[in-house]
Amino acid sequence: MSDSLRAWLQIHFCVLLWGFTAILGKAITLPALPLVWWRMTLVAASLLIVPTFWRGIAKLSLRQMATFAGIGTVVAAHWLTFYGAIKLSNASVAATSMALSPVLIALVEPLIVGRRFDVRELFFGIAVIPGVALVVGGTPSYMRAGVAVGVLSAFFVAIFGSLNKRFIDHGDALSITGLEMGAGALVLALASPLFPKSEAAFVIPDRHDAILLFVLAMGCTLLPFALSLVALRHLTAFATGLAVNMEPVYAILLAIVIFGEQKELGAAFYAGVGIIFVVVFSHPFLARYSSASVTGEAPVRE
Repeated sequence: MSDSLRAWLQIHFCVLLWGFTAILGKAITLPALPLVWWRMTLVAASLLIVPTFWRGIAKLSLRQMATFAGIGTVVAAHWLTFYGAIKLSNASVAATSMALSPVLIALVEPLIVGRRFDVRELFFGIAVIPGVALVVGGTPSYMRAGVAVGVLSAFFVAIFGSLNKRFIDHGDALSITGLEMGAGALVLALASPLFPKSEAAFVIPDRHDAILLFVLAMGCTLLPFALSLVALRHLTAFATGLAVNMEPVYAILLAIVIFGEQKELGAAFYAGVGIIFVVVFSHPFLARYSSASVTGEAPVRE
């Protein structure tokens, strides 16, 4: 098996594991705040015993550590709203909201990274609006709040994804991850008194939730992160980005198989999902083709 094929299989396995985050979020009975706090705390604590984490920390300035800690608060906001969307609706609705994140990144990234807006990316941002409208129309009224919170979660993805892209070269990936997870957990702990007592961060999970939280933290966070780092040595950014776009697809299929969520959603919802996926998946293809046309090269087939 070639290195590129092995890397391609690894990255798709990572995306499949990430697709389980929505499923586990629905299966775990804890409210969103303690769920996210435990996930971030377990990941950060596990990295404390990794020597690479400490070697990377030693190379960072206080300003750089503060920057990544700030990004960690946005990551915490993303996960809090993502699992909040699951609790308010279901895993399929929350996963569909995440399909909006690549389009939102196309709009937000130029502002954060400091590059020019791409007219084609703005076009894709507008093209996704009919799909969102159909998703909302095909969602039962009692789930509409989940749709709104899910879109907010996708916006947070665009923010922290763009910030990480801007600053990722300033430090080791494992060290950055540990800082972001630890800072996010700390912010959630400090914010906990603002939430109802039943949703406090320090709720002790029962055996069922504890097992699922461990799987979520280790199997759907650390494991795919480590594998994706290995895979990225042999894959282009385009191939990786295209694979990650499959996460909502995997999540929705898993939700249908495990929870039977197709019974809760109307035909308009799936029509809207179809439009969103067409927009999201066609964007990298057309962008790659256009770039190749400008440089005079043939489009590369991954």
